[in-house]
Amino acid sequence: MSQLKNAVEPFGEVNVYPQGRTTRVVATILMEPHKEGAQTGIAIDGSASMKKLFGLGGKPVSAIFGGGKAANEVAPVAQKICAYLARKLDADGGTTAIYWAVGMGGHEVQVIGDLTATQAEAHPFNPPDDLGTGTQLLPAVRYFVERFKDAPFGFYAFITDGELHDLDEVKAYSVRLAKEVAAGKRNPLKFVLIGLGDQVNEVQMEELDDLETGTDVDLWDHKLAAEMRQLADIFAEVVDKNARVAETGRILDPSGKVVKDYASGLPAYLEFEIDAGADYFTLEVNGARVHQPLKPGASVPAGTMPVATPSPTAEEIPVVTPEPADDEPRDMTLPEDDPDREWRDLPLELQKPEDVDPDNAPGLDRDG
Repeated sequence: MSQLKNAVEPFGEVNVYPQGRTTRVVATILMEPHKEGAQTGIAIDGSASMKKLFGLGGKPVSAIFGGGKAANEVAPVAQKICAYLARKLDADGGTTAIYWAVGMGGHEVQVIGDLTATQAEAHPFNPPDDLGTGTQLLPAVRYFVERFKDAPFGFYAFITDGELHDLDEVKAYSVRLAKEVAAGKRNPLKFVLIGLGDQVNEVQMEELDDLETGTDVDLWDHKLAAEMRQLADIFAEVVDKNARVAETGRILDPSGKVVKDYASGLPAYLEFEIDAGADYFTLEVNGARVHQPLKPGASVPAGTMPVATPSPTAEEIPVVTPEPADDEPRDMTLPEDDPDREWRDLPLELQKPEDVDPDNAPGLDRDG
């Protein structure tokens, strides 16, 4: 499997699975989740290797975390992500913040506290009291899992700059946890590793992201702070497969052939097969076409394109008066200097999962 790094909006993630003459594509449409009773947390790597990022100098990692040079490069990232989780997802309006990998061997955690969005935006996120001598992730994972064991849903972000020293232990624990979630012994949760700085071991992150647990439960995702387009990127894998984002939609191959027709509703979770030689696929929705490359350097049509539709006859005009249309085709390309732009600029219409017949839920057809 390969997770593409060049997902275009409104896609959150695009994963490709080569399988001979065809490629299976699994893509999500980015959306902020709404989970009843959700608890959130952010854990910041407090190991000694983070000293440079906590210290003077440095450059901004992405426009969404502020401009100019920052003395503490950790703070703007932690502030924005913590505030975002508190404001957008947490049921209590407060995200639990901790340092991890602190103390001897990096086995300890230091609790910062539960921060509202306003508090998070003002918190300095200075270095922990005792920078750790190792980078042990498992204690932080256990902290959130055990503290919020009764939460209907948990979402926890872990910021780190380098290499995990207990990857095997984290994998083993994650497999057991996924099996408990699949068996209904634990409520659903999601972990996201966020890499910060230029020493991140993305290979390890991908190992956790692609961890096989023997279940359908996908616990881990990963992001690089420098590559994040918007804060909602951390929710790329938190998708309700029964949620529809538009009344209809289609997937086309480069020749214009319909690969998959979502006539009964476009879901936030897309799965289909396309010819292995295809350089890109096209999402056709609400009168526009979005072209998503499937290979590095692939040549795709520039921008988004309005879909040509014939003028309706008198018999085809619906009785219900439609909403007024814009004079010009919708431009789905957002300004580069808009740091917090959302996928909702795409004219999608989110429908609640309860509006979908579970026996005929779109996007769940595994036959492509």
